[in-house]
Amino acid sequence: MRKKIGFGIIALFLALIIVGCNESNNQKPNIIFFIADDMYPEMFNCLPEGQGKNLSPNLDRLATEGVIMENQYVVSPVCTPSRYNCLTGNYASRATNRQFLNKTSREEGQTVIQWNSFITQKDKILPNYFKELGYTTGMVGKNHVIEATGLQGFPDFNADANDPEIHQKVVDNYNKVQQAILNSGFDYADGLYHNNPDFIGVKELAVQNMDWIAKAGLKFIDDNKDNPFFLYFATTIPHGPSNKERSWNANPLVTAKGYLDEAPNVLPARNTLTSRLKDAGITERGKENVLWLDDALGALINRLEEYDILDNTIIFFFNDHGQHAKGTLYQGGVHNPSIIWKDGGFKCGNKSEVKIMNVDFAPTILELAGADINDKKFDGKSFKSVLEGENIESRESLFFELGYARAVIKGMYKYYAVRYPNYAKDMTPEERSARLKSYNRGRESRNMRVVNRDPEKPYSHLEVVPGGGEAEFGSYGKLPGYFDADQLYDLENDPHEIKNLANDPECQEILIEMKSELQKYLDDLPGKFKL
Repeated sequence: MRKKIGFGIIALFLALIIVGCNESNNQKPNIIFFIADDMYPEMFNCLPEGQGKNLSPNLDRLATEGVIMENQYVVSPVCTPSRYNCLTGNYASRATNRQFLNKTSREEGQTVIQWNSFITQKDKILPNYFKELGYTTGMVGKNHVIEATGLQGFPDFNADANDPEIHQKVVDNYNKVQQAILNSGFDYADGLYHNNPDFIGVKELAVQNMDWIAKAGLKFIDDNKDNPFFLYFATTIPHGPSNKERSWNANPLVTAKGYLDEAPNVLPARNTLTSRLKDAGITERGKENVLWLDDALGALINRLEEYDILDNTIIFFFNDHGQHAKGTLYQGGVHNPSIIWKDGGFKCGNKSEVKIMNVDFAPTILELAGADINDKKFDGKSFKSVLEGENIESRESLFFELGYARAVIKGMYKYYAVRYPNYAKDMTPEERSARLKSYNRGRESRNMRVVNRDPEKPYSHLEVVPGGGEAEFGSYGKLPGYFDADQLYDLENDPHEIKNLANDPECQEILIEMKSELQKYLDDLPGKFKL
């Protein structure tokens, strides 16, 4: 009898522990990190540039009920390093993948941050930390940050995607990318584009499919609704191709994995996009992709509401970088507001002017999930206390790195340095011509536009390519100080960075102070960058 009572007490005790653990898990917030690709400020109704110009009710809801981080900055404003910053909480100069290290070696020891800072299986990133907290983790949509090796090339960009040999290569590449993501710490990965559509390998498949990505995200929620989860949801839009034939009006059966047997049916019908815009009084061309993206966001929100877990979910909406000066460290590239939503909003209010950076996402997200981040090594700093209204102080300074440029903001000033290795400065006319021709051939092979054929033009800040590459074409040489090695701007009085004060006799003390501030960051990071 005593044994029975003893066993009964033990069983009850174990049951209480299990219930307590389940309750603890249920209290942990689900986290969705929704990252868009190449959105312009004009695509956000919550920003002055885009007010009333878009039909995006779900994004508007996040902005109205959540908090707009008005002074959000991006360390490295092109897609790969920006994603690296978000998932690792560290600067891209710390990347250790072979491609990045080989590039550094070729650049005479100077780290060059481009589309080359990939996460390896050795890196500890957000999903690894989340798994320690008992979360299930998923990734859908655009990768372009987790290193996937052994991908097969394609002999002809115009090959038939239904050719058995070509199809098998596409599927094999997809499976390798999927496995690489799983190996890096995610429990689920699907609906994936390993790169922008034009770089999948076959033109026929180089189209957007937001429905397919959304379906993968919804399946992850369906499968994990009863447990805390972290979902990294990365769109491929509104990044190009943005013309309707290759985006919202493309064949819905086409995906980065080949042709589907049946089109996804998880979003409002694509053929309603234009009519819904018209009904809303939105007449500007090209707004369908914004609404299409918003439909995907709405599908996630609706599914969370169906399962009655929206009130226990925090949604981060982040655009990977600014677009008005992409490929540079000017304000149009690095200043990039974000939106954070939770049920009931945050104590800091609907808008925050505190300066934060995208390396700050990882420690903030983990702290919101209940992690102790004091023993973790991040370049980023948690701004949880900002959201909770307990702190209104910004970082003392902000650091930026991209290509052959570095910059720092402190107070009202910004110092911007551009440095090229000796080989680039000493390149002969013949070598410059060969380099430009090689770059252009790669674009022509994919039926992509060529922006420059003059080998005598200066390099951009991002690439040692005469005249710069296509990604930075919109900002190349547009500002007066663009080709100056040292630049100093008074952002308070000159927010558009028109007047370079680096040679102003009255600003030399400030220049020295700003160089010293930048040097502090450089001293703590790998690679050589001489001021």
